[in-house]
Amino acid sequence: MNVARLVMPAIRWDAASGFALALPAARAELAAGVGGFIIFGGTAEAVARLTEELQALAGRPLLLAADLERGAGQQFAGLSEFPPPLALAALDDPDAIRAAARITAQEAASVGINWVFAPVADLDLEPVNPIVQTRAFGDEALVVSTAVRHWIEACQDQGVLACAKHFPGHGRTTGDSHSGLHVVPASEALLRTTDMAPFRAAIAAGVAALMTAHVVFPALDPAEVPATFSRVQLGELRSRLGFTGLVVSDALVMAGALAGRTAASAAVEAISAGVDILLYPGDSLAVIRHLEEQMVPGSALAGRVTDSLDRLERALSRLQSRRPVPASSGRAEAQALRERLLDQGMIRGATPPLQAPLGIEVVDDDLDGDFPPTPSDGVAIRLRERGVVGKDGGSRVALVFAEPRAGKGRAHLGPRACAALTTLAPDLDLVVLFGHPRLVEQIPGPAPVLLAWHRQAAMQEAVGDWLADRAIGRARETGPGS
Repeated sequence: MNVARLVMPAIRWDAASGFALALPAARAELAAGVGGFIIFGGTAEAVARLTEELQALAGRPLLLAADLERGAGQQFAGLSEFPPPLALAALDDPDAIRAAARITAQEAASVGINWVFAPVADLDLEPVNPIVQTRAFGDEALVVSTAVRHWIEACQDQGVLACAKHFPGHGRTTGDSHSGLHVVPASEALLRTTDMAPFRAAIAAGVAALMTAHVVFPALDPAEVPATFSRVQLGELRSRLGFTGLVVSDALVMAGALAGRTAASAAVEAISAGVDILLYPGDSLAVIRHLEEQMVPGSALAGRVTDSLDRLERALSRLQSRRPVPASSGRAEAQALRERLLDQGMIRGATPPLQAPLGIEVVDDDLDGDFPPTPSDGVAIRLRERGVVGKDGGSRVALVFAEPRAGKGRAHLGPRACAALTTLAPDLDLVVLFGHPRLVEQIPGPAPVLLAWHRQAAMQEAVGDWLADRAIGRARETGPGS
């Protein structure tokens, strides 16, 4: 009985060395018998080479996963990145959600990823929640449930496993599990009828996996054990909700998982509670050794491991039974969705007349997270390519970047961003908000606001084109001879 199969370490791309630094540890983890990896970053070509090498070294099927809530391009350069789920839902078009899921799965499979950690089934219920926000499809249980069902069906139709997260719902927290353990005091009735509704929809849609939340729900477990370690909640997931697929923990390096626990004890407690796959436990080899030491034949833990290994084999068999559909580039469809969002994107005021050359001001509220954000110069680069950017003589546009980021610790604009906007406000002709629409309430002054949802490079490029198209038109109207 190889308990190591239930461990899924992380492999991270390094800008200087690619995956080279991570490969020695991955080889040791494969030798120990791990069941797969979660992969962060890299070019599409490098990821394809990596997954092929991992499968060859293992000599057995692996689960190879990635966080792809916004498409395969969210992690892997060269593939398609889609607007975040809340933006897709704003289009009120199920075909848009299904297209995003279909292309995500196809492109993931094209580089060897067979397990997509998406969709987010949480509800965007708490305005100060720093980690859900635009990652959710909305705040209404029915809307989110419908979107989750569409996403799962379209993804899994391509032969790739989906994973709804974060059970039983992370939307009511006022903090981020990356940086601490948080408690949701909502009533049992409210949690069951509202927050858990999208997870019931996911199960009804045949989702292959659910990811747990490192969050305490006293109404669901009076012992106040986080969901990842709660025998009560994970037991009801199997019995009351009838879920038969894989339960995967959220990353076990997160502070919410390690509050009062070591990595080793967290692994044992999670498996004992009903988790099947231990995601990103830090020192994977030490965790495996500890699990092996605890594996007394005939013990409750040994029985749980047997059940989890059976579910793992069923998941792998499900992958083997359907060959992934060949990928076609989804960039055109992703671009069309971005353009549709910008076309309906004025959330304060009307589209203003813009005079070239445009003066661009950047207000970046995303510099406090655990990892560096996407660069904020994509709009300016695109405008230079279009010949309409400058410092003087034209309209002034502020770009406000504010996305949900691990470790950032807030959902609202911080003091520095607010101070910068207050200074800029009197002279601005337009503000472009790369964030949640409710942040418009924090933007001072009378300038109209265009909603661009997320700072991803492709959305910045689309905004650059949107601005250039309107600035060029204005320049022509007021140019020589007019």
